[in-house]
Amino acid sequence: MAKTEKRPIPFEEAKRQVELTSQRIGLLHLSYARTLVEELGEEKGKQLIMKAIKDYGKRCGERVKKNVIAQGLEAVPQNYKAGEDLPKFGMHEGTETVEVAGEKRVRAYGCAMAKLWKEYGEDELGRLYCFVDPAKYMAFNPNYKLVHLKAMPDGDDYCEFTVKATTEQERKDFNSADKDWSYIDQ
Repeated sequence: MAKTEKRPIPFEEAKRQVELTSQRIGLLHLSYARTLVEELGEEKGKQLIMKAIKDYGKRCGERVKKNVIAQGLEAVPQNYKAGEDLPKFGMHEGTETVEVAGEKRVRAYGCAMAKLWKEYGEDELGRLYCFVDPAKYMAFNPNYKLVHLKAMPDGDDYCEFTVKATTEQERKDFNSADKDWSYIDQ
């Protein structure tokens, strides 16, 4: 096995490498999604995509929860970031926290995956990937969901998220194997 040279990596290079990885994940999602839709038809294909995204989100959320609890913290929204779910740079050009009508929101600008999906003219199929966000949050703590108030694949200039409490019906539908849970991202 070849030795890896140890050297400091300039921030911009590290950021670009994360962006490339994000683009590859976006392409992987598109390839699977497009194949499912072409092979099974739009309705059945999208159902399976959403089933896979929910499973993916649950796995992400469970890992975050495990990391948070290992630090002796509770699995509550204010501790979510301690679970290190996403890279701090490279997936987006930048993020900011804002308050709108008393509600805390996070805005993410320049999503690497959304830009890629737009380039391929696949915003709609790409957008299905974004359902990972409410799924991972509900797996972290089923009493809360992270929702998109705006999303670049929907034609918005940036993505905007907020955390909301879930309802009993949302929790029930999310945990059902055959219920449409996409409405949860509202």
